[in-house]
Amino acid sequence: MRLPLLMFLVCFLLHFTTSAQQTRKEDIDKKLTQKLEALANGFQGDVGIYVRHLKTGKMVAINADTLFPTASMIKIPIMVGMFDKMERGEIDSKTVLRYRDSLYYAGEDIVGNFKDSSLVALSKVQMLSITTSDNTGSLWLQQLAGGGEAINAWLEKNGFQHTRMNSRTPGRRPNWVKYGWGQTTPREMATLVTMIRDGKAVSPAASERMYRNLGRIYYDREALSQIPPYVHTASKSGAVNQSKSEVVLVNAPHGDYVFCIITKNQQDERWQDDNAGYVLIRKVSNIIWNHFEPKYYWEPAAGVEKY
Repeated sequence: MRLPLLMFLVCFLLHFTTSAQQTRKEDIDKKLTQKLEALANGFQGDVGIYVRHLKTGKMVAINADTLFPTASMIKIPIMVGMFDKMERGEIDSKTVLRYRDSLYYAGEDIVGNFKDSSLVALSKVQMLSITTSDNTGSLWLQQLAGGGEAINAWLEKNGFQHTRMNSRTPGRRPNWVKYGWGQTTPREMATLVTMIRDGKAVSPAASERMYRNLGRIYYDREALSQIPPYVHTASKSGAVNQSKSEVVLVNAPHGDYVFCIITKNQQDERWQDDNAGYVLIRKVSNIIWNHFEPKYYWEPAAGVEKY
């Protein structure tokens, strides 16, 4: 047997064995799985859900390793790529940037409304990318981080097999046509946020700053609306016509838990609060919170939706 083929087989078997061991260690939460499967089965579209209680290891995996569009959740890998570049000293975190009209991306953005030649701190653009999901700012950061190739290289190096940047990335146009800006799986996106929470993304210091960024979210009407406002969360949501998604890590009273829910091929493409994808995300978040915190009696205030 030739040496390269032997090495390939050894690597394949090592990967297979590691994956099998990981699966054996996973403690399936049967009750929670049944509740969430009932929601997913009645949905008009495809649904992926991954849940893990970080203290007990209890978990749910429904199409958790299936590829889905990231929509704006791709802004988490963009942020990681940007912090990686700062960590390596290739750009100063205190840099003040000059906005140019050529960066403009049509949509309801803050950065995109800057006047040409306006000055803005890099850290503020990063904050807006996560907090208000600013598209113009995020595309600017993607460019500053070295583009999709650099971001994808970090993801691959750190064990993410499926999460990739597609938009404006050489060689990934077919993936862009199918999945849009980025692609991921519910398990990998939840794993990335957990990695940041654990101080293992780029560096402990970078992870701490990124986790703080993920804790200041403007779009809090879906998954976050089902969690008490005084319980800390780190999250990012995404939405395109046929896909709605959200990843959330909850610093819950009886132990942190993380979950990611993503839809695709939705029949309901309306951009309304009662879009089927949004409704599903709210229901999933509500069920998970009450499952892990059954004695923590809380529900959204009556009439809060009008605000």
